[in-house]
Amino acid sequence: MKNGKHILVTGGAGFIGAHLVERLLKDGKSVVVIDDLSTGSRDNLRAVAQQKSFRFIQTKISNCPELPQLAGEAEFIFHLAATVGVELVVKSALHVLEASFNETQVLLRAAAKNSTPILFTSTSEVYGKSAKPEFSEEDDLLIGPPGQSRWSYACSKLTDEFLALAYAREKNLPVTIARLFNTVGPRQTGRYGMVLPRFIAAAKAGEPLRVFGDGAQSRCFCLVHDVVEALVRLQKCDAARGEIFNIGGTEEISILELAKLVVATLGSKSAIELIPYDQAYAPGFDDMRRRKPLVEKLERCVNFKPQTTLREIIRLTAG
Repeated sequence: MKNGKHILVTGGAGFIGAHLVERLLKDGKSVVVIDDLSTGSRDNLRAVAQQKSFRFIQTKISNCPELPQLAGEAEFIFHLAATVGVELVVKSALHVLEASFNETQVLLRAAAKNSTPILFTSTSEVYGKSAKPEFSEEDDLLIGPPGQSRWSYACSKLTDEFLALAYAREKNLPVTIARLFNTVGPRQTGRYGMVLPRFIAAAKAGEPLRVFGDGAQSRCFCLVHDVVEALVRLQKCDAARGEIFNIGGTEEISILELAKLVVATLGSKSAIELIPYDQAYAPGFDDMRRRKPLVEKLERCVNFKPQTTLREIIRLTAG
């Protein structure tokens, strides 16, 4: 790894990005954040805003005139800039597709000029409609039809993965890809349909917890601090270059049982309501029934596996 002046974090004002920035600064790194604040917030960076080793640039990646210099002089780049939440994706598919590919392409070109190592955060959504009980990084991917806009996020991220790995092969760019599975924790908002903070906010307010569909669909949740730990370790691991890694918890739970666990953990009196998908999103909405990661590859490479229990995750997220 070359001796750069800073670490560049795109999307650093987002939920995950801000936690990563705090960790990097705590580790003694200088950090430059590029974020257009389309879904992120300066409030997420309030705790570090005055630090001398921190710099914030509000702009799109493609509109940043300093990008070539910032990427060229960086020790490492974390690319977290992305649209967040199924709800936003369903409503703004055109924005998702155009922004994702264009911004990633611009950043990869800038990084490639000086072979600056880059870690690109992808998503478990790329596994699509596969019915496998657990997902491995080597699995085939089964994406839904283009007529259903909810799959546009998965396709945009998957295209970015192909693009990043093409740069790795053809431009010798040190690229690492991390597929994140339902990252949750303190400061996460339910603004874009994120299920756990939405449930927690309802439980705290004594309002009904709205479970979409039949509630039997299952997910695994991972505390943001565990995700950040994994990302930082991957940054330092030369063997991770050119590879894809799942990052997520492995404690599987149905969304209906999650709602019940939130109510029980927080001592809430809230009721639980089942809401049909066509009322929550749009007619014909399609969802993944299960989404559980295999994380053995991550553990082998960086000697770390997320293990915070779901009950503890709920408690920490609730604050």
